[in-house]
Formats: sequence, structure tokens, C-alpha cells
Amino acid sequence: MNLLAVLVTGGTIGAGLALLVRELLRPQPALGPALARSAPATWAADEPELEREEAWGRWLLARLEHLPGVRVPVTDLALLGQGPGQFILKKVALAGLGLLCPVLATIPWLIAGLALPFYVPAGAGLVVAGLLFITPDFAVRDQARRAREEFAHALSAYLDLVALKRAADAGPAEALEKAAAVGAGWPFVYLQGALRRARLEKIPPYQALTELAAEYELPVLADVADIMRGSATDGAAVYKALRARTAALNAELLADQAAEANTASEKMTAPGALLAVLVMLLMAYPAVIRMLTV
Repeated sequence: MNLLAVLVTGGTIGAGLALLVRELLRPQPALGPALARSAPATWAADEPELEREEAWGRWLLARLEHLPGVRVPVTDLALLGQGPGQFILKKVALAGLGLLCPVLATIPWLIAGLALPFYVPAGAGLVVAGLLFITPDFAVRDQARRAREEFAHALSAYLDLVALKRAADAGPAEALEKAAAVGAGWPFVYLQGALRRARLEKIPPYQALTELAAEYELPVLADVADIMRGSATDGAAVYKALRARTAALNAELLADQAAEANTASEKMTAPGALLAVLVMLLMAYPAVIRMLTV
């Protein structure tokens, strides 16, 4: 026991001395990297912790972003409220699945004793992996397009509210803020956030709307900001301008919906014709069989 106590005491003292020497001999860090490491500490408490998938995806993105085929639609993802990490992780996961699917599909052939050349599943896996790798890009693009359409519909109602507030002799900033406070959807939440930031930073509200339009590529919102800028700088009456922009926006939305409905109708023409041909073949099948058997 005495020997054990001596060993434990000596080990503890040695570890303490080693830590002390290590702290005393640690070189002084460079100022630039030290400031870069300490800068996120000022806002880390306010920013929520990243999810596990987002953290893994950002780790992958840091290592794949220099490749020629890797492109992250930052604007569309920000509009949809998605992170670039989850996006790139989904792309890599789908690509890995595409590589494995042809290999797994050859297992029944191997069990049956039919050997396939190695380049067949390898080539098929590369093709499937490439197709699945670009699938999230098309999905995000379509979702962002639909989100911008939804924002345009909400903005049409917002323009009516702003025009009514201006007709009631409300100021430009007051009209924008009160009209945005009425809605509860995500477009109104974006508008409320931009106007709240403008009030806190002491900048004109139309400037905040212009920045919001540029950040998420919303040209319709930029038109509203331009109209309100004219009201604030030149004192122009914007009621008629807002009403005219609302009417034009509604006409554009109705035209887009009509074009989309026509496209959907045209896509249903081929399946409908094929179904009619199949029904005709089923109706004629008994008569044809009777004629052939007589």
C-alpha cells in the first residue's frame, strides 16, 4: 500500500508539474487568428446551435465547395429557410445511394450464377449517382419559384393595406408597419422583420425593403420600395400608384395561373388519349377473338 500511495502521489505531482510547464511555455498566439476565434463568441449566445445534419453538411461543404460540379443556391435556400449544410448533405447522401443501387441490383444475378462485367454496375452507378446528385437543385429551384409566387400573392394584399393606410393620412413608415402587422404568414413575417430592423437601425423603411428584395430576389417588393421612396422624398401621393401596382400585379398573377393551368391541361392530353385507346382495344378484343376463332 505504501508503494501504491507513493506511485499515485508521484504521478499526481508529475502531472501537475507537466501542466504547469506546458502553460508557462505555451507560445503567445498571433493577434489575427486569436481575434478570428474570439469574434463568434460575441454572438454565439444569440445564434441557435446548429443541428447535427447542418453541422455535418457544412463540414462536407467546406471540403467539396471547390469542386466544379458543387453549387449551393444560397439565395433560394435562404428564402426557403433551409441551411446549405442540409442541402449538400442531401446531395451527397443521394449520390452515395445512387452508387450503391446498381451494385445491390447485381446481387440476385450473382446468386443465380450470372456474372456481369464490373464496368456495367460501375457505369450505371456513376450515371444514377450523377442524376440523384443534381436532383436537389431542381427541387430547391421549384420550391423557391413557388415561394416567390406565394410572396407575390401576399404582397398584393399588402399593397392594398398600405394604400388604405396612406389614404387615411398615415405616414409612409407607419403605413408600411401597420399593414405588415396585419398578416401572419411567412411573407408578412419577413416584412415585419425588415421594418423592425429599419426602425432599430434608424434607416428609411423603403431602404430595408429594397435590401430584403435584393437578398431574396423579390423584384415585386423592390417596386413597392421605389413607390414608397417617392412618397418619402418628393411628397408624391402614392395611393393611386399603389392601387395601379396592385392591379398590375393581380393581372400578372392571374395570367401566370392561367398559363400554368393550360400547361397542366396539355400534359393530361396524352394520358387521356392513351386511356381512350386502351378502352377501345378492350371493347374490341372479344369481337376480334371471336372472328379469329371462327
